[in-house]
Amino acid sequence: MTETYLTQPIDDESARAIADEGLRLSLVDTSDQAAFDQWLFADFRGFLGGRLSEDALAEAREYLSDNRTTAVYDDAIPSAAAPVGTVSSWVAPLTVPGGAAVDSWAISSVTVAPTHRRRGIARALLGAELRTAHALGVPLAVLTVSESVIYGRWGFGPATWATEWRVDTKRVNWVGPATTGRLSFTEPEEYREIGRAVIDKVVAGRAGEVAAAGVLADRLIGPLKGNPDAAKYRLVRYDSRAGEPEGFVNYVVKDSDDFTRHIVDVTYLAATTDEALTALWRFLLELDLVAEVHIDTRGVDEPLPFLVSDIRGARLVSQQEHLWVRILDLPAALAARRYEHDGELVLDVVDDLGFAGGRYRMRVSGGEASVETTEAPADVTLSVSSLGALYLGHDTARHLALSGRIDGDAVALDRLFRTSVPPRLSMWF
Repeated sequence: MTETYLTQPIDDESARAIADEGLRLSLVDTSDQAAFDQWLFADFRGFLGGRLSEDALAEAREYLSDNRTTAVYDDAIPSAAAPVGTVSSWVAPLTVPGGAAVDSWAISSVTVAPTHRRRGIARALLGAELRTAHALGVPLAVLTVSESVIYGRWGFGPATWATEWRVDTKRVNWVGPATTGRLSFTEPEEYREIGRAVIDKVVAGRAGEVAAAGVLADRLIGPLKGNPDAAKYRLVRYDSRAGEPEGFVNYVVKDSDDFTRHIVDVTYLAATTDEALTALWRFLLELDLVAEVHIDTRGVDEPLPFLVSDIRGARLVSQQEHLWVRILDLPAALAARRYEHDGELVLDVVDDLGFAGGRYRMRVSGGEASVETTEAPADVTLSVSSLGALYLGHDTARHLALSGRIDGDAVALDRLFRTSVPPRLSMWF
């Protein structure tokens, strides 16, 4: 599949549309260092990053060269070598309810230069990505977003939600269970292979997690080159009593005017067992000379408030949507996951882009779904973006119905799709 998506021709429809604006849509040859560097500069600029050092640039080339790399160029300006739009994509396994890993089209690095807004660049880039994925038979597209108002128009729906916490460690005491196993400081390079294996187990163990390879895994284990806080990173591993690696935490200690009140900013916490989770949380909450622990991209079911003596000392700072899902092949996507209740529904799915729209009879027996087109009256009518929001098992059907985005039997829809353990994505991509 990798070679296929890298060599798939550029989408004709988007190429023609962008040409009408005097622009050019093109794949970037990542073996052409000059062209790839210009794309990397444009990508980092789009997210307000500084100009990359040579070391950081070399690292980015190594990590990102195997992605499908697409750019929009304005050949009429002197700096034509620098793209005015960027996107990066690859096929990434997505864990769905039941534990299967389903191929998804992961989309990242979507940028438009502020000098070229409102010329159809984003529309061309996203349309091309979805049509390419659909042509290759990938059943789902996924992305994480910096702005939540953009991607619904392309049929994406918010399928996981992430929580952010701040814990006043001067106020709380540990009241969780006695912790077991062994904690030890380690270095990213010596832990890299083990850490990747731990992350793979985390991904496999929870619906909503996306496989983390290359840069996605390595930046969770240690800082990338050019990171201004690199010297402050600390990596602590957790091994079970039997010596099995079951988790780690990567964090930065931030200074304070009061030396006894440092702030710990957790970059990533990985735990494949409850024992690892509680041991790592206890370690963080009992650090000396620390007054606050900050962490984000945790699930909506994070047990933190019940592990401390004062629930209000562990503040839920925010909860926001995280992974967005776009269904491209509805029968394949619905058949790929498992269901906790059997049932039957006729779904009328509206898809303005034409990939997954239609009326389908969905039968679930023994937790497995069969899907076929039908002319029968619909039990539920909803957009493909609303179905994407439900796909991984979150309990959003009632809210979507209240907002007028689902018509029909939302209770039956919720009963069929919702899972007892909510989905989670614990990283960005």
